[in-house]
Amino acid sequence: MTESANYKPKLVVILSRFPFPLEKGDKLRAFYQIKELSKDFSISLIAISKQKVPTDSIEKLNTYCDSINVIRINNWSILWNLCLCIFNNKPFQVGYFYSLKGHLKAKQLLKQIKPNYIYCQLIRASEYVKNYHDCPKTIDYMDALSKGIDRRIAKAPWYSKWLFRSEAKRLTIYERSIFDYFENKTIISEQDKEYISHPDKSTILCVSNGIDSSFFEEQVHTSEYDLVFVGNLSYAPNIEAVEYIANQLLPKNKRLTCLISGASPRSSVQKIGNSNPQITLQGWVADIRTTYCKGRIFIAPMMIGTGMQNKLLEAMALGIPCITTSLANNAINAIHLETIYVANTVDEFLEAIEILTSNTELYQRISQQGRDFVLKNYKWENATSALKETILSK
Repeated sequence: MTESANYKPKLVVILSRFPFPLEKGDKLRAFYQIKELSKDFSISLIAISKQKVPTDSIEKLNTYCDSINVIRINNWSILWNLCLCIFNNKPFQVGYFYSLKGHLKAKQLLKQIKPNYIYCQLIRASEYVKNYHDCPKTIDYMDALSKGIDRRIAKAPWYSKWLFRSEAKRLTIYERSIFDYFENKTIISEQDKEYISHPDKSTILCVSNGIDSSFFEEQVHTSEYDLVFVGNLSYAPNIEAVEYIANQLLPKNKRLTCLISGASPRSSVQKIGNSNPQITLQGWVADIRTTYCKGRIFIAPMMIGTGMQNKLLEAMALGIPCITTSLANNAINAIHLETIYVANTVDEFLEAIEILTSNTELYQRISQQGRDFVLKNYKWENATSALKETILSK
């Protein structure tokens, strides 16, 4: 084979977190995109991390990356940059992940690598590369972070509402301004794209998430619990969903049991798990498919937040009927009563649970058609193919 046939353009991928283990949505998206992009690019990963990255996590990415560099941030640099945000009006999320020392390291790495392209996930990491102009850059907004924060204002304690209002405003301005630093822009859904406040937002390409093919393998469904919910349990929208299940739904049907599973449960979630006999709280597990399959119905009462809920795609891929809100379903466009069950109020959720529990025909239809829907529409190969074309377009 000729040398030219082996050539792969150099792509620098910069992330605000190291993309393994896959306990957070941005990590999962980054990991599978890197896996697919490595087929066509020579990838150099630059990842920001507060913790030392374990060797086994590095080894997972070594399979797909030609080089891996971790920019460490510590509590002092985080505190300093959060204080600076008060005066420079940058979003606190951007300040949290920024390090001047790390920025200098990133500039040095870019000088050494001489990439053909740069792919930056989330505006949190954009400060490291926004002023690099020696190659085309693509930014993945992923979610409309400004809208996600804005939705939290109403339910925030009175003493923190001002902070959420300030951050929502800062994020809105920053999402608009950072747009012009990058040649290409992507986002996870049409719903999120509409929340980006830029006159040319129509040019943003929607690149969905996908499902690992292992989720379509035959699994043993034990259905030990009536309901199951899976997610990062330190993430505000997931915490609220757990509280909704525990405080709004289960008290109205004492017969229901629910398995809650996820990484880093906050103290409020732990308290629910310890005090509610209808709930079993389980930490993160190596093969999350086994957790999904312990539930007869997957329930996701997502009331705030943005983006695409991969938890829904994963449950559907395993053939578990899902009940979720319009807010969550808008991103994936499943069909009510055909591939998913949509509910928005306590009464609607309770009715959905009752119907799916008693109506075997509907249960099986949503189970099979939901699985077929995900298999047809949500593959990492297809989603990342669109991303590859975007990266190469400029």
